[in-house]
Formats: sequence, C-alpha cells, structure tokens
Amino acid sequence: MSDQAAAAVHEEGHNPALLHHFAEPEQQRDAASLGMWVFLATELMFFGGMFCAYLIYRLKYFGDFAAASSTLNTALGATNTGVLICSSLTVVLAVWVAQTARRTLLITSLILTLILGCAFLGIKGVEYHDKFVEHHVPGPSFSFENEPIPGHPGQFANPNHAQIYFALYFIMTGLHAVHMIIGIGIFVWLLTLAWKRRLTPEYNTPVEIGGLYWHFVDIVWIYLFPLLYLIDKHK
Repeated sequence: MSDQAAAAVHEEGHNPALLHHFAEPEQQRDAASLGMWVFLATELMFFGGMFCAYLIYRLKYFGDFAAASSTLNTALGATNTGVLICSSLTVVLAVWVAQTARRTLLITSLILTLILGCAFLGIKGVEYHDKFVEHHVPGPSFSFENEPIPGHPGQFANPNHAQIYFALYFIMTGLHAVHMIIGIGIFVWLLTLAWKRRLTPEYNTPVEIGGLYWHFVDIVWIYLFPLLYLIDKHK
C-alpha cells in the first residue's frame, strides 16, 4: 500500500474527538481523568487550609462560634444540602446515559443539574441577604450585641470573636459558590455538546470529568454544612 493510500485509510478511520497527540481514545480518557484528579488534589489543599483555620478558631472560641452559628438559617442550609445531593444523582445519571447513547435523557439530566445548581445559588443568595439585613457582615457596620451562648445561661458572645466566625463563613461559602458558578458553566458547555450530538458512547469523557468536578464541590458542601450550621446543636 502506498503512503498516500495509508494516509487516506488513517484519515477515514480517525476519531474526530481524538486529539493528535494521543494514540487511542483510552489513552486520552486516562490522561483527562488523571489531570482532573491532580487538579482536585490542589483544590483539596486549597479548601483544607481554610478548614484548618476554621477548626483552630472554633476550638479557641467555641461558645462564640456557637452563638454566631445559631443565627444561621439551618432549614435553608439543610435544603441546599438536599439540593446538591439531588444534583449529584442527576450527574451520575448523565454520565450513565452518555455511555449508553440516550441523547434525550442526557440533555434532560444536564438541564436538571443546571436547575438544581441555580437553585442552590438562589437559596444561598437569600441567606446572604439576611446576613446583610442583620448586619452580620464583617466590617464597620457589623453588629452582634447581647447574643447568648448556647448552653451557658447568662453568658454572651464576644462580638470580635463572632466577627471571625462570619468572616470565615463568608469566605468559605463564597468560594464554594464561585466553584458552583464555574461548575454551572461547565455543564452549560456539556449541554451544548450534547445538543450538537458531540457526545457519544465512544466519546463521553467531558461528562465524566465534569461529573468529578461537580461531585467534589458537593462533597465540600457536605463538610461545610455541619461545621458552619450545626455547631452545638446536640446537647
């Protein structure tokens, strides 16, 4: 076979989703998965530093943190937890249907994930609004007077210590919300690929990688909810 004929055969059998520097789809998928896991490891260190700072201050000012935590809306926090758990289920469904060539169900799963993600951000926006109205945002207008410490009658929280709690609350939940917004952008892109029929059983790596990112963001919230909302709830 001549070189031109061999090149024609190669071009005909070439997968358009396969990048030129990979020999086969499996190699490309493994490289993408490894890259995402490495990225998530750096994200784990990023959030881990904030978790460590929070735990140190919580141990030092436990009563003040408990008093500040008691002002949060636990019902809204629990609702957001349920919303993210449901979104993880829709992501798992999206990965499965992408592997089984069910385009309509894939598009539906991606849309449901986007709706749940937006619902989470909307509920979080309501919580932020309440904190602004109550002057619980760290800064010159911060106000936290005569808030009793749970389980300690007659003792009141130190406003300076409570301000540390709310600073950590806004930093940690705010950065989590930023990651949620990025995740929504990723799933809008995946929805576009699905709509254009770019995702097939042979090429569904973007859905798997996007799902890994989304699950990581969900897991971060699973830790944030009890640490921030459920301090001293059990007597």
